[in-house]
Amino acid sequence: MKFRGKAFTFGDDIDTDAIIPARYLNTWEASELAKHCMEDADPTFVSRMSPGDIIVGGKNFGCGSSREHAPIAIKASGISCVIASSFARIFYRNSFNMGLTIFELDEALEKIEDGDIVEVDASTGEIRNITRGNTYLSRPIPQFMQKLVSDGGLLEHIKKRGSI
Repeated sequence: MKFRGKAFTFGDDIDTDAIIPARYLNTWEASELAKHCMEDADPTFVSRMSPGDIIVGGKNFGCGSSREHAPIAIKASGISCVIASSFARIFYRNSFNMGLTIFELDEALEKIEDGDIVEVDASTGEIRNITRGNTYLSRPIPQFMQKLVSDGGLLEHIKKRGSI
């Protein structure tokens, strides 16, 4: 899996309420959640981003409540992946279970600025900042987790295996 898009940066401790505000949790409809992605962190985000773009965060991205709505909203908005210095543990697992690819990169916000064009190779963990001409290595995503994402998340993966 390879991704390429414009970076949208957010700071440290972006919680799930900033990713998808609680006032929109009366639906599981991914397309409805996508309309409000990152709304409390940046009300203009959805109108400025394009499919394939990339969210870049600081430390503890996805902290707060353990709702699956957050990675669903990000994925449904068209964001291809999230790069952050670190992720809250439950958000990390929920992301893969919902089919959203994420990458840990130390000091992500120092290496990637808002508007930079970034390419990511999930197999190698290579992150290239095309704008600045730099290449960084994150931990590559294990093959079985790449399969989860390519299948559309844990439930779709299980369905494809015939276990449901």
